[in-house]
Amino acid sequence: MWDSPTQLRAELGAEPRDAAVEDLATCRARGLAELVDPTDQAICSNYEMSLQIRASVRKRGQPSCNGIFCRIVCLPRSIIGGFSRAIMGRRNQVQLQHQQLLHPAAVPEERAFLAGFEQRYGATHPFFYCCSFMQALKMAEDDHKLMFLYLHSPEHPFTPTFCSTTLCSELVVQFLDANFVSWGAVADRGEGLQMAATLQPTTFPFCAVIAPASVNNIAVLQQMEGPIDPAELVEILQRTIEEQGSAFGTSARGREQEHTSARINEDERIRARAEEEAKLRADRRLRDEQDAAYFAALRRDQEKEKLRNARAQKPVEASNQTNYEKQQGKPRQSLLQTKKTTAQGKDTHTQILIRFPSGATREQSFSSTDKILSVYRYIDSLELPGIGNYRLISSFPKRVYSVDQMGMSLKDAGLYPRASLFVELL
Repeated sequence: MWDSPTQLRAELGAEPRDAAVEDLATCRARGLAELVDPTDQAICSNYEMSLQIRASVRKRGQPSCNGIFCRIVCLPRSIIGGFSRAIMGRRNQVQLQHQQLLHPAAVPEERAFLAGFEQRYGATHPFFYCCSFMQALKMAEDDHKLMFLYLHSPEHPFTPTFCSTTLCSELVVQFLDANFVSWGAVADRGEGLQMAATLQPTTFPFCAVIAPASVNNIAVLQQMEGPIDPAELVEILQRTIEEQGSAFGTSARGREQEHTSARINEDERIRARAEEEAKLRADRRLRDEQDAAYFAALRRDQEKEKLRNARAQKPVEASNQTNYEKQQGKPRQSLLQTKKTTAQGKDTHTQILIRFPSGATREQSFSSTDKILSVYRYIDSLELPGIGNYRLISSFPKRVYSVDQMGMSLKDAGLYPRASLFVELL
C-alpha cells in the first residue's frame, strides 16, 4: 500500500494520471482514507490491479525479440479452416477493398460483437473488420500491415473504461486505421473464445499485435493486458511497428517484388525471343526474294536460249533442203559458213543478275571469258548513289569475289552460264 504520493509516483513510474490517485495516497499516508470519495477509491483500485497484472505478466518471462514481446502460436484447425464470411460495413464513407468476401451475411458472434460495441460505446471506434480471423490476417498480409487483435469481455470491470477512454479515443482510432488491420471478437464465444484459449490472456481488456508466420502459425509481436491510456497504447504500437514491422510486415512486400522482377524478366525473355524470330523471318524472306529473282532470271535466259537456237536452226534446215535438191555434197564454202553459223549458235556469254542493297536489280550479259573486274567496272559505270566501297557475293554457293578474284574469268569463277551476285557495302 502507498504511504505517500512520492511512493505512488515511484510505483507508477510517472506523474499521477488523475488527481484522485494523489488524493487517495495522501489520505492513506495520514490515516484518513475513509474521507476519500468512493469513486476515487475505485479509480485507484483499478490502477493498483493494473500494476499487479502487468507485474505478473513480466514475471512469466515471455520470450522477446529486440526488446519487444514476441512468441509463435499455433492456430487451431477450426480457425485455419474458417467459414465464408462477409465484411459488415459500419461507415458509409469507407469503401472496402477486399471484394472477395461476397456472402452478405456474417456469423452471429461477429455481428453481436460489432453491434453490441457500437450500441454501448458509439460509432467512433477503430475499423473492425467483421470477418473471420484468417480473412482479416490475409487482408493484413496483402496490405503489408500488421494485425491489431482485440478480445472483448463485456462483463469485466476494466472493459468500460478501456473502451470509452482508450479504444474509442480519436488518437487511437486514427493510428489503428492508418497502420493496422483491426479485428475484434467477444472473448466467450465463437472465434473469440478460440483465440482466447490459444493466446491465454491473464486478464482483460486484451489486445495483441499479430503477424503471419507460416500456414498454421502466427507471431504475437506484442500483447497488452489490463487498463492502458491512449498515449501509452499508441506508443507501444508505434514501437512495435518500428522494431518488428521490418521483419514481419515487409516479407509480403519482398515476395511481391520478387514476383514482379520475375514477371519483368519473363517479359524481357519473351520480347528477346520475339525479336530473334522476327530477324530470322526477315532473313528467310530476303533469301526467298533472292532465290525468286534468281530463278526468274534463269527462266528468262532459258527462253532466250531456246529462241536463239530456233533461229540458228532455220539456216541449217534450208541448207540441207538445197543440198538434197542438188543431190550433191555441199560446196566447201557453204560447209564452212554452216559450221561458223553453228559455232555462233553455241552461246559463250553468261547472264549476271546484280542485286543492290536498296533492293534494286540490274541484269547484264558478259562473255564467259570476261574477268570479274568487268562486273566491277559495269557497276561503277552505273554511278548509283550510295555505292562506294563494296564487294560481290554469290548466294548459291555463297562465295565472296573481292580484289583477289578480280583476275578470274567468269567461267572459272563458277558464274557461267548465269549467276546472281549481291552488292555488299564495306
